Amino acid sequence: MQPDYFINTSSTTEPIRQTGWPSAINLWETAHSLGFPAALWRLPNQQDKHMIVSFDEVLPRVSADLDELPAGFLISPFDNLANTASTNTLSQTALDSSARTLFLRADIQALFSETNQNQSELSRLDQTDNTAANNASAEQFWQTLRSQITSQTAKQSAQTAVMTLPDPDAQVEYVRNVAVAVKAMQRGDFRKVVLSRTKRVQFTDAPNAVDLFNKLCTAYPTAFVSAVSIPEKGQIWISATPERLVSINSAGIFQTTSLAGTQSAFDPDGTPKRPPEAMWSQKEIEEQALVSRYIIECFKKIRLREYLEEGPKTLIAGNLMHLSTCFTVDTHAVRYPQLGTVMLRLLHPTSAVCGMPRDVAFTFIGQHETHDRELYSGFLGPVNINTNNEGAESSLFVHIRCMKLEGKLATLYAGAGLTEDSVPEREWQETEMKCQTLLSVINTL
Repeated sequence: MQPDYFINTSSTTEPIRQTGWPSAINLWETAHSLGFPAALWRLPNQQDKHMIVSFDEVLPRVSADLDELPAGFLISPFDNLANTASTNTLSQTALDSSARTLFLRADIQALFSETNQNQSELSRLDQTDNTAANNASAEQFWQTLRSQITSQTAKQSAQTAVMTLPDPDAQVEYVRNVAVAVKAMQRGDFRKVVLSRTKRVQFTDAPNAVDLFNKLCTAYPTAFVSAVSIPEKGQIWISATPERLVSINSAGIFQTTSLAGTQSAFDPDGTPKRPPEAMWSQKEIEEQALVSRYIIECFKKIRLREYLEEGPKTLIAGNLMHLSTCFTVDTHAVRYPQLGTVMLRLLHPTSAVCGMPRDVAFTFIGQHETHDRELYSGFLGPVNINTNNEGAESSLFVHIRCMKLEGKLATLYAGAGLTEDSVPEREWQETEMKCQTLLSVINTL
């Protein structure tokens, strides 16, 4: 009898020819029911959607080495350098001792391509070679998936109401902390700091993460959209981030981006603004320039001079506009194949989510933010994934415009980059606009 679907046990993907293909919801719910971590993502300006499932019920904590890790997905907390003597300490010993990046190994890979009807259709399903210890997990996964497809028990999308939980002191507290930061910068203590806050919403029923992911893909085609399930924490992290941290494609082209400055992408009457006509204040221009200079300083540290700088340009990211500058390096031409890993370690946490100087800003954040950032403002993305048999690629993004989903409770995170010219009340409004990136989609569920 022909199997329900083809399982390729090599490390490359091949077209599947079968009936009754599993959907993204089938794969996601199967992983969730077995307590297996999973990651679902779509790269900016692309239509294909990708999913991996890991058989590690407790995820390994690694030092993010793009040159050594197998195919998988990384997700890092903001403070994964916090245990070093200084956030500027980048020795291998210090990095290894503070390794807190979670790694989802790609034990199962799936690729969903868009059909002509703008619907996702599974085009590849892949099981990578595994050790004998994982064979039992693999068999359990396929059996559960087969049963779910047969019985159609995958969780279906359903209407769910959402309510913002009151936090009457949030605005007063945030504005006060911004004012403290502005005074510190005016004294010359540091040049920039990013202060964040949270907003909590309650659903009447636990939302369907795959449905929310799909809606975000539609709403924000230029963003990196992801959903990452971490059963050991009881969390699902969902995001639509516009900020590339580090990427290396199969041709060895490295890219990173400086992103800062925020304004609404719409005029007060609701008319979309034209990016070439966007007006930026001196504060926003300087804020973005600080992030760009930080990247250039990192290049100088490793004596890299051959890079292409494009920008700043106005970038539309959903309901917001930002100033963006892209930096590109041909790692083959400069004979620096390890550039992705080296720059990742130098850049994170960037001044776009931390501040400058980094160690002083990092300390200030720890003293004045009352919440744990957890995975917000860390980084995440696929590593060494070969999707088209053209070679492995890695794409890591700064984990912003995100929320933590715990059952029916969602916590949204948003921050604002502060300089000595910041106006506290305006910074609060900026965080409100950033929360709308996800809230506007959540309210349509």
